[in-house]
Amino acid sequence: MNPPLLYLEPVGGIAGDMFLGAAVDLGVEPGALEVVLRTLGLDGWGFEVSRATRQEIAGVQLHVRVDPGVPHVHRPLSEILGRIDRSALPAGAKEQARAVFELIGRAESRIHDVPLEAVQFHEVGAVDSIVDVCGAVLALDLLGQPTVHTAPPPLGSGTVQTLHGPVPVPAPATLEILRDQPVRFEGVGELTTPTGAALLRVLARPGPPPPLTVQRVGYGLGRRELPDRANVLRATLGTASDTEAAGVWELAVTLDDATPQLLGYLVERLLAEGALDAWVAPVTMKKGRPGHVLSALVEAGQREGAVRRLLTESTTLGVRSWPVQRTVLDRTVVEVATPHGPVRIKLGRQGGETWNASPEYEDVRARAEEAGVPFKQVWAEALAAYAARR
Repeated sequence: MNPPLLYLEPVGGIAGDMFLGAAVDLGVEPGALEVVLRTLGLDGWGFEVSRATRQEIAGVQLHVRVDPGVPHVHRPLSEILGRIDRSALPAGAKEQARAVFELIGRAESRIHDVPLEAVQFHEVGAVDSIVDVCGAVLALDLLGQPTVHTAPPPLGSGTVQTLHGPVPVPAPATLEILRDQPVRFEGVGELTTPTGAALLRVLARPGPPPPLTVQRVGYGLGRRELPDRANVLRATLGTASDTEAAGVWELAVTLDDATPQLLGYLVERLLAEGALDAWVAPVTMKKGRPGHVLSALVEAGQREGAVRRLLTESTTLGVRSWPVQRTVLDRTVVEVATPHGPVRIKLGRQGGETWNASPEYEDVRARAEEAGVPFKQVWAEALAAYAARR
């Protein structure tokens, strides 16, 4: 059976309630979400779910209603993570929810120049935001844990009112969270919230839609009409098509007259243009000549461009190619504290279990160079910190 895929199109941006609305429109039962989310220990809230239209597109508008008597409190990250750990969320959903709040916390820490443990969550620490985030990761679990892809979100413009006063749109936290990610600076008002940005960064892979067989389409509605677009988040749920399931190709050329500089350049170009991997291996060729095999792993849609790159820029007269099968773990990033500073850990997950954990190379290198300690020491400290947290 081909794996499930979910493609997000933030036409009108993305916020936590829009994500939940799209999930409900795809068939997730609000009652099933609420039963588990009650175990977060938050009082005085409930779902308000209705159908409406935005620019004549029908979908689900979901609002987390908070009773007027519930106080608006400032929560430290530790309190939010503690509620997640004690809840009945599935293990994988807990890890994703933790990653979302840790990402927001790191962004706020950098913006306000305060230690992570000193960050106080205001809007994001409110009951509705905690329910939005935990509901989003739970909804993915109920949808069969699909691999999520996303189009670039529009960020909006203008200002938005916060507890600190008016701030520019996109909000500083939104920009920090989406650093190094493709975005669109367009639209009126706040279209992508910090919570929505963090959900995309943790849960989804940016890029074009993968080949898929469409099963269901859901629309999550924003709260207001927009002057220039439909205020909807479209979520397309399906399975990897046969083209996608078997659509990874390995390309190879054998070269005995290429310089090291050319080989290095080609590896960099192939990766920059979307190759899943690229590498060079030494070989002995006819007449005992030393040479190299330059290989690349590409998706079916990128095969033609990669072949053209190899034929036009290497010294080869032909490119070999064959389809390959891959088993790929779902990936999540969490951050741990080491004696020499924070280090991100890349996690490989399958079926709700974590199978691999690897410190981020650039983080380890930066901490080691800053502290003047061996790379391997920081690497070991990061793994130990992650093991202790688990």
